[in-house]
Amino acid sequence: MGFPGTWMTESESVVYRVVPKCACSTIGQIMYFSDHGEFFDGDIHDATSGLHKWAQEGSRPLIERNVQSHETFSFTCVRNPYTRILSSFFDKICGIQRNGNRYRGNLVPQLIQQYGIEVEGDFDQIASFRRFLLFARDTVRFRKPMDPDIHWSPVSSHVSTFIANGGRYDAIFFTEDFNAGMQTVLDRIDAKNSVDLGTIPRFNESADHGPKRAHPVEDYFDDLARHLVYEMYHRDFALFGYDPDDPSNKKPTREIDLDEVHIKLRD
Repeated sequence: MGFPGTWMTESESVVYRVVPKCACSTIGQIMYFSDHGEFFDGDIHDATSGLHKWAQEGSRPLIERNVQSHETFSFTCVRNPYTRILSSFFDKICGIQRNGNRYRGNLVPQLIQQYGIEVEGDFDQIASFRRFLLFARDTVRFRKPMDPDIHWSPVSSHVSTFIANGGRYDAIFFTEDFNAGMQTVLDRIDAKNSVDLGTIPRFNESADHGPKRAHPVEDYFDDLARHLVYEMYHRDFALFGYDPDDPSNKKPTREIDLDEVHIKLRD
């Protein structure tokens, strides 16, 4: 299986396990800048040079050697399940992607037909989101009508592949406390170019894809919606210290126990 979703700087100063909807665009750009002294011109996910990526055939032996021998500082970043699934809805379901099309071709028409979701005009965001949540639950729990998409499959599932195949994280930090977490990584690596987190832009490549959220986070999650979120992401809540009972509290309630994460996600 290898190390899907893993990026490494060309200088091999740091290894990052990408988790979708967890500041991955900004992290990738920081890694690129740390090597090249400039940001990639475009979406970092489209870069085919300047970063080693597992998806690139020539990068795989380098990444595999580094990760399995633990030669390079390795990290990832996690996010509150409530805000992550909500972001996925507005970006991937409601939004037009950078190629000018709907995400995954016929996915949205399928959801409109099978789950009654609306995405056009002045639609009821809360009602449509809750219907999307039923669909997301069906994909995560039952793999029907499709396998779960990377943008709403559990964070722990992404994080675990790195561990299961012989990797070990030196740091896992929170999107909600991004600067402090990313600074701990930068302090531990020997980068060619220094990065000032206080001045760099946030590369939120999905920010303008969809409509703006019209309500506070907690308004989207009634009792049933909270139950569905917990059904999908109970392991994320437990491992990364987020509050499953209060969608309005996006901050973690405790620090991450790296040893616990490695033990529980090894198999």
